[in-house]
Amino acid sequence: MTKSAFQKKIWDYYKAYGRHDLAWRKTKDPYKILVSEIMLQQTQVSRVIPKYEAFLKAFPTLNDLAKASQSEALSLWQGLGYNRRGLNLWRSAQVIQNDLGGVFPSTSEALDALPGIGPYTACAVVTFWKNKPLVFIETNIRTVYLVSFFDSIKGNVKDSEILEYVSKTVDKENPREWYYALMDYGVMLKVTQKEKNTKSAHYRKQKPFKGSQREIRSGVLKILLQKKGITFSDLEKRIPFSKEKIRLVAEALAKEGFIKKEGHTLSLIQ
Repeated sequence: MTKSAFQKKIWDYYKAYGRHDLAWRKTKDPYKILVSEIMLQQTQVSRVIPKYEAFLKAFPTLNDLAKASQSEALSLWQGLGYNRRGLNLWRSAQVIQNDLGGVFPSTSEALDALPGIGPYTACAVVTFWKNKPLVFIETNIRTVYLVSFFDSIKGNVKDSEILEYVSKTVDKENPREWYYALMDYGVMLKVTQKEKNTKSAHYRKQKPFKGSQREIRSGVLKILLQKKGITFSDLEKRIPFSKEKIRLVAEALAKEGFIKKEGHTLSLIQ
């Protein structure tokens, strides 16, 4: 497929069916864009919309988030899952406000240096903020290129190979809208054509939430957001998993900076 034919296909779909009303697509505020990008990782748009609105109502500016306690930020994050993302967002606000004088990093390299941001989010934020034609990939974009340019290949396609096509086909005049269009087209492929990124060398089938460590982590944090402190024995009575699994999760949460241990008592870091 030629570059012009590919671009026309994507633009035509976007003009007809694009999700133009999403709140984060209407803002040029880098903080609000960052919030949306972190929330959207591994989470459906329908779940993000109410959380995005509630989060920004509570913390309308980066300074507001930086002044909030860790527990306040995490309490607003509940329901999105992957609480580490919420913690890293709060930590990034701390770094920007306290170490960078409140000046939001303007390059992808500087953003990538923030806690847990990573190259995709860094490039996406700068592109959507400044309309710069940076090259990046996420799950929906990956789907579009696998279907459009790797149809005859059985599998093991690396992101580095896909990024070559992303670079060659990016619309340099309007990269912001172009990436929105790619994402929306990728969502359509997944919904209507049941496309999955199984050809990708990086594809991993997500394990069910029920019975997973993620469920235990979520349960521990939910309890600690409701109680200032709880003993291991009380925690074990309230979560239907083995003592060994709960203690392993608690140890991991403590190492990651979510909770602190004082003797046998656990509490959320404020």
